[in-house]
Amino acid sequence: MAQWRRRLPLYFLLGIIVALSVWNMYFFEVNMAASSSSSSLLAESSLPFKKQNQSVKDVGSPYTSDALRRNPYLGWQPPQIATTSNFSWVDCFAKTATYTGKAPDKDGSNQPLGCLERPSQLGGNSSFRVEMFNETSWVPDVTMLRSMLMYGKDRDGHPYPAQLSKELCKDINEDGDKNATDEHKKCFREAKIEPTGPLNASTVTISPWNHFGVSGGNETSITVPAPKVMCMIYTVQKSHSTNIRAIRDTWAGGCDGFLAFSTSPDPRLPAIALQQKGIESYDNMWQKIRSIWKFVGTRYLNDFDWFFIGGDDVFLLPNNLRTYLASLAYKDGDHPREKEYYVGRRFKVTDSKMLKKLKYLRKKFYFNTGGPGYVLSHATLRKFLSVADDAEHCFSDETTSAEDVMMARCLDYHGITVTDTRDKLGRERFHMFMPGMQYNWDLTQKNWYTRYNADWGLKNKADCCAPDTVSFHYAKQPAMVRHLHALLYHCDLSESLSGTANHIHSNSSNISS
Repeated sequence: MAQWRRRLPLYFLLGIIVALSVWNMYFFEVNMAASSSSSSLLAESSLPFKKQNQSVKDVGSPYTSDALRRNPYLGWQPPQIATTSNFSWVDCFAKTATYTGKAPDKDGSNQPLGCLERPSQLGGNSSFRVEMFNETSWVPDVTMLRSMLMYGKDRDGHPYPAQLSKELCKDINEDGDKNATDEHKKCFREAKIEPTGPLNASTVTISPWNHFGVSGGNETSITVPAPKVMCMIYTVQKSHSTNIRAIRDTWAGGCDGFLAFSTSPDPRLPAIALQQKGIESYDNMWQKIRSIWKFVGTRYLNDFDWFFIGGDDVFLLPNNLRTYLASLAYKDGDHPREKEYYVGRRFKVTDSKMLKKLKYLRKKFYFNTGGPGYVLSHATLRKFLSVADDAEHCFSDETTSAEDVMMARCLDYHGITVTDTRDKLGRERFHMFMPGMQYNWDLTQKNWYTRYNADWGLKNKADCCAPDTVSFHYAKQPAMVRHLHALLYHCDLSESLSGTANHIHSNSSNISS
């Protein structure tokens, strides 16, 4: 009896352990059932992948205990809600959110639930302390989204990138007019714009001959390892649940590294807020961009070959960017870690006041406009870091919104000039406007855009855009980001534009109704 009493605490402890194990198994099964139910609601109406066919690679889960200890937000994804039968994505495009009678707020507060734009749908900041995630104590895991995309699922087993709706294959315009022709879709179809490969590609097929001014030579395409590209997006906190979420849900994982630079940090996105000279303001954009380049250059320079920067209204085709950059370097027989490249959509400045301000003596000055984003090679960013605080030649004390012009002048002084990014037929790859506007551009117009392109001229219709186009500007509606992404990666554009649902590609697997 005494022996039994001595063992009683041990039996009691074992009983507790068994009970907890049974409870955990039950809790796990209930949650898995709920997750499965939620996933099936989406999967029934989900658009599958088309040419991009992002098949999930047979790789081990990135969500190991060590990885999650280093980054507890690895594998996090905003909840995907099952929409009601009366929801239409067209409502997300309407200038008025009809269910409230109010115009949508910048942070998406008044948008219908199905639009996935409300701050509450992203989740609050209760899961982390904002003050812990500052530039002095935190180095964001910029490969987080890439790891998720390569695995194809978030840590709860849901698809990543998130599934899209079949309705996004229909004709949709910015005003939500169901009867209007979808000019963006027309542009993609007529200009034959498409991804150069899947978002999770580790190689790219390049055409070194497909550059403007290159003549003769072998026009054979070759496959090479994809270069490492980091994508940086500048934004503000109000856009976290709208533009940044839409980017995160679509193309961001196609970049080898991704980081948003905002007015408030959020390690789930990921986004960081940096200190800069002067106030946070559009009129002080140059100082924000300077702080971004300095932060990235001192922390991630050795991890990537190229660095892309753009605003939260840019729409990017990441693999097209990697393909073009690999082709450019191969054509030149150079490497981005050695050669100083400055790549984007070049404009010409002829305004005498601006040239005087830039201390530029020649009559023509070229810069890459910030709208569609621009790219620095590893070598160029290394050079910029060494001269960034040069007040005389790199305008380190300047307060201006013309960050793109300031960067160009700084680089130009140090012998780095813009790259002509047109294809062999003179079609642009980086675009100042959205696809429909580029396609329908009136060539008889005489305005600032005409003047900025006077040295090489403009094209429209089927010649407006290179088939391997890299980016568009003014994708300000989160639903439009999802629509463009669906059109390029999931929908079959071969049928006529009629305002009715387009045929879904038979091999697609990531889309819903």
